[in-house]
Amino acid sequence: MKKIITTLLGVIIYISISICCVGIKIAKAETNELGVSSKSALLMDCDTETIIFEKEIDKKLPIASMVKMMTIYLTLNEIEDGNLSLDKKVTISENASGMGGSQVFIDPYVSYTVEDLLKSVIMSSANDSSVALAEEISGSESSFVNKMNSTAKNLGMNNTLYCNCTGLPAPEQYSTAYDCAILLKNLIKYDLYHKYSNIWMDELVHPSGRKTELVNTNKLVKYYNGCDCGKTGSTSEAGYCLTSSAIRDNMRLICVVIGSDSGKERFKESTNLFNYGFANYENRKLISKAVVLTNVSTTRCKQKEANIVSVKDYYVFDKKGNKSSYDVSYSLPNKIGATKVGEIVGQVIVIKDGNVVEKIDLTVLDNIDGMSFKDNVFQIIENW
Repeated sequence: MKKIITTLLGVIIYISISICCVGIKIAKAETNELGVSSKSALLMDCDTETIIFEKEIDKKLPIASMVKMMTIYLTLNEIEDGNLSLDKKVTISENASGMGGSQVFIDPYVSYTVEDLLKSVIMSSANDSSVALAEEISGSESSFVNKMNSTAKNLGMNNTLYCNCTGLPAPEQYSTAYDCAILLKNLIKYDLYHKYSNIWMDELVHPSGRKTELVNTNKLVKYYNGCDCGKTGSTSEAGYCLTSSAIRDNMRLICVVIGSDSGKERFKESTNLFNYGFANYENRKLISKAVVLTNVSTTRCKQKEANIVSVKDYYVFDKKGNKSSYDVSYSLPNKIGATKVGEIVGQVIVIKDGNVVEKIDLTVLDNIDGMSFKDNVFQIIENW
């Protein structure tokens, strides 16, 4: 009897384990239904940071020249802060001009504009221009790398470590698909970045008159509808990588692939991920800044009430056909005094499933003018 029971228990355990294993395989197949073969991949809605597809997005991996996204980001920061200008001349060091790998062959001891250097990094992934910018901003590449790492932490890139500003192989240098997506999300806020990121072909005219052709390493800006920026990377250690972004119908997606087997494969997988996202998801406008949301009474003003509007449009990200329910409430005073357009008078609160998902500032549609002494006199006479 004991033998029979033991045998039956063994069969039951075997069947249970088999069922569990089958379940795991199905789950994996469902999460990777797009057949992504890269070591790591991510597709994310830019506005809400909702992740649509993920594969090993927190795995620390070498990312090759995608490191230059941080070099570009810090350069744009310096320009925005007024510490650097596009027409500033940068004298190239022998160290910078001697960088190997992808380069635009800038001459040592010759001056180039920040604009030329920045454009060559964004378009053609120039290692020599990257180091030249790093040395101009921080005095040395090593000092600039310290700035890169502190900025990464401030942006919430907690699984990234930079060792150089180019992405050339370095044993301790790594990042993740998620961190790369967060960095591009911040990078695309700069209009100046887009001035160069979607140019397909251009040229760098050296001070000597010599010309170097610039070809965008991100082929999707030419061949994929809506793609306007991104950064490639490839080394034998990192494989082929791409962080890119595309926008259609007010929805911007960010895609990252790391460790593809070929350049062709990274573009193919990125295209497939973008296609999936745009086909299945949408950004639906919930609040329009052009539409009056509510009214508030005024006190001691020429107008009796103020039309209240949002300071910005607000979109909700959702799967197509899945019209999730959102509620809004207003945090406003009972009455307001004289107010100019742009002054914050309250907030609209967006609620989903009982949870606050967004708070947006409110202002007045038109200037609300306070009453003068003369206006007060006329009002007293009128109400007599």
